Amino acid sequence: MAKWLQSCVAVAGLCLASAAMAGVSNDIPSCYGSIKVGVPAPPLSTELFVLIDQTTPLDATLKNTVRENVGRLVQPGTAFVVATFSSFGQGRYLEVLSAGTLEPALPAKVRDDIGVKLLHSFDACLAKQRDFGRNAAAVALNKALSGISPEYAKSDVMGSMRELSYRIRQSAAQDKILFLVSDMLENSGISSFYGHRNVRQLDVPAEIKKAEAGQMLADLGGARVFVLGAGLVQENSSGAAKDSGVYRDPKTMTALRQFWEQYIARSQGRLIEFGAPALVVPVQ
Repeated sequence: MAKWLQSCVAVAGLCLASAAMAGVSNDIPSCYGSIKVGVPAPPLSTELFVLIDQTTPLDATLKNTVRENVGRLVQPGTAFVVATFSSFGQGRYLEVLSAGTLEPALPAKVRDDIGVKLLHSFDACLAKQRDFGRNAAAVALNKALSGISPEYAKSDVMGSMRELSYRIRQSAAQDKILFLVSDMLENSGISSFYGHRNVRQLDVPAEIKKAEAGQMLADLGGARVFVLGAGLVQENSSGAAKDSGVYRDPKTMTALRQFWEQYIARSQGRLIEFGAPALVVPVQ
């Protein structure tokens, strides 16, 4: 067993805490790097980017949906990034809580060329790495979801997507997924999508021009985008992260979706699902 796995078994809580705090490049040590099997790691199939807007009042059901989708997707051959944002002006800028890579298994055609003892050690390392990585992602996700608060009045959705897109664009994964957990209600110096404590009826072409003029377009590198939480409106008077329950007109919500479809397309991405607020199609 690799040394890092032995130490993590001994002090699992400390390892998970450090993994959730770092998030610079890869919080999960490499089995291919620590156990010399003589072949490089196969290329990643998928990288999952989870971006959570801490102004969005998710109920318990929606939080569980986030956890279920992320838990299902974080598996061998996949890298992940868990990040949060609300407003740059309130000091709640984009923050990466955890990032890691769960390495793919050895290709079947090379396994016969590796000694039994070494192969056993490597397989055991990958199994421990999988559990460690999934736990690291879960710890970061719980931290992000527990940080949702009505105190954050502003929401830099476009700016945060643009910031994360620098990292998405650099991903070498064949398939890039952005799971955006947000009300999608921009509330910044560029524009506000609110009106009378509800979602404002957007003039989509005018809002796209504002985004372009403010240099807010991103480069998502062909990522597929899934949204959960669109249209939720914070009830500030309750003192808790809770949706206001106000009626959202279908015409207004259609315009909100159209804006983000166009914004994401112009940002080199594809909007696959726009959950308003729940997902109809799971992240996949």
